[in-house]
Amino acid sequence: MKPLPRHPAAVASGATAAALALALLAAPAKADDDGPILDPLPDPTMSNLALTLEEFVQIPASQPDPPPTDQRLNRTNRINYLGEVPDGSGRLYVPDLNGKLYLIDDGEPIEFLDVGAEFSPEFWNHQGLGSGSGFMAFHPEFADNGIFYTVHTEGRDALRNETPDLPGPDNPNHHGVLTEWTADDPTANSFSGTRREVLRLGFQTFIHGFQQIGFNPTATPGDDDYGLLYTAIGDGGGATFTDVTQDLGRPEGAIFRIDPSGTNSSNGQYGIPSNNPFVDDPDALGETYAYGLRNPHRFSWDPVGDHRMYVANIGEWHIESIYEVRAGDNFGWSDREGPFMVGDDRWPRPLPEDDHTYGYTYPVAAYDHNRQPGQTGDLGVAIVGGFVYRGDIPQLKGLYVFGDIVSGQMYFARASQMYQERDEMARIQELRLRNADGELVTMQDLTGLDRIDLRFGHDADGELYVLSKGSGSIWKVTDAQRIPHRDVEQTVTNTTAAHHWAPVTPEKWEFPGTEVILAEAGDPRPGPRRPFEYAILTAGPTWRSVDLTAQVRIDVPQPVGRDVIIVFGYQSDTEFYYAHLSEDDSIYPHNGLFKVNNADRERIDDQWDGSSAAPPAITPGMNWHDVRLTHNGHTGRIALYIDGSESPLMTATDTTFGTGRVGFGSFDDIGRIRNLAVTGHPAPE
Repeated sequence: MKPLPRHPAAVASGATAAALALALLAAPAKADDDGPILDPLPDPTMSNLALTLEEFVQIPASQPDPPPTDQRLNRTNRINYLGEVPDGSGRLYVPDLNGKLYLIDDGEPIEFLDVGAEFSPEFWNHQGLGSGSGFMAFHPEFADNGIFYTVHTEGRDALRNETPDLPGPDNPNHHGVLTEWTADDPTANSFSGTRREVLRLGFQTFIHGFQQIGFNPTATPGDDDYGLLYTAIGDGGGATFTDVTQDLGRPEGAIFRIDPSGTNSSNGQYGIPSNNPFVDDPDALGETYAYGLRNPHRFSWDPVGDHRMYVANIGEWHIESIYEVRAGDNFGWSDREGPFMVGDDRWPRPLPEDDHTYGYTYPVAAYDHNRQPGQTGDLGVAIVGGFVYRGDIPQLKGLYVFGDIVSGQMYFARASQMYQERDEMARIQELRLRNADGELVTMQDLTGLDRIDLRFGHDADGELYVLSKGSGSIWKVTDAQRIPHRDVEQTVTNTTAAHHWAPVTPEKWEFPGTEVILAEAGDPRPGPRRPFEYAILTAGPTWRSVDLTAQVRIDVPQPVGRDVIIVFGYQSDTEFYYAHLSEDDSIYPHNGLFKVNNADRERIDDQWDGSSAAPPAITPGMNWHDVRLTHNGHTGRIALYIDGSESPLMTATDTTFGTGRVGFGSFDDIGRIRNLAVTGHPAPE
């Protein structure tokens, strides 16, 4: 298995999933190609490794105040992380962005500190996905000194009465505040003590402010890194059309490393380590450890080996990236997104021939959004970083486990492949999930939500926890097992024999041995409006996910209205999806992705805007056309590619039919299909 290159690659979208699994290393995009790279990276492949998630604890409900207008903030609560207090007590901690910090002691959540109440009325938690009390970090000597740290957001009078400590926007939208707290009794489950402000920053918008804060858990007393606080800072939403994250004199998009016990900073409230990479640069902030990030959401260290530090960076429209972090690194935003140059239209472009002169650091793993030009909205692609697993589950050892915030899908890459000197990015694979009863599930099944708001945590033993910021629920990963062979990816080919097909009207079909031919046009049938004639492939399993490739031809010469269809997610004659391929794009039913759900067919593709359909899928003439259709039954993501295009002609997300069979047919024309191959994962029995 060759991993992905760490530089741009154009992947032939006509390849099957099996082919991708065998050839993930594709040729770099040409530097003189002026067009955008519309499908820059292949999707993660499905593994046969399944995590067992057991319910651990439910955090009490909370709400922002005042009630937000953004419904993504109206959740059960907004829990953001889980870690273990470094005092040997076994207590875990969980911050809720709405303001409260919880300890989990003997499996019970206990309110430890209400940050929102401490900073009211300036405390700001109702606008911006990351607003509120975002994170906490305990000093490694908390058991003795009682010190821990938080970050929170402030608005209202703070914008007039308080001044940020470092350069920022002229009129900040909100402030991010780093606070040190000292507990009178470190063993108590309810805080009493003192606090002091360490650092205040101003941000341009309500997004991408302070993110994670934390100490390097692999550092021990006497190490240069011991007791130094790392702080991940987003670009404040201001780097989309500016170069603020490339300005070493600004904090946006940087990872800071500070000594909270020192005093040589500009405000005298913390120290700047003498071995930070930019301390001798008069134009740079000495606090900066690395920079050039959009939204460095989560970072962690590998507990073994070289103790590599990783940061997961949420991309803008296209690329979700994981970087190995070293002192002085520039990750390129907003000139680069992942391993690509950012074009003026914000689309990925190939790197220039002289890219080596810029000194950018590129990801060790990445995946893309599969977004089409002109599309907007939340497609469920925002990375949440995790951890290199070094706990007691053998199958997970050495895997960096992470996921997608919105969809709740979980992935892994091998830490042994995730280092800067490697010329290729690590291969990403998707994890399956099982509940405590051993049933295959999704995070949607476990939470009852479409938007999961996935987070991860771990304890001192390195065991993993999974959080839903949407439901306020926490699960512990208790096992990982390989799925039985019947659930492993399968490929079905050589399907031209008549006994492999179930047509609506058998006498209208011919099976000469190399093709499957709809030789006579179908007729309208009672029931909902749907394709008149089709045949369902009975060879192989019922699919939960498919990557279908074939060649199709329309066998009628008239210049408009010609069509064939690809059926998928088929469960019955009135329950299925289909892709409509036509030469004509002038009317609603042509060139789209449709759903028949015991009612007249309904258009579901992203390209339909009520005024025009997708471009014609079929060119004039009785020609063969390459077709590739992908359908992920877990996420509902659908994409249709035509004639080797690198970008899908049609996309959709719909979870009505998570499993089903595939087929071929037409509304009222005739046509044929050949070289059909279906690769995917069978539906659970």
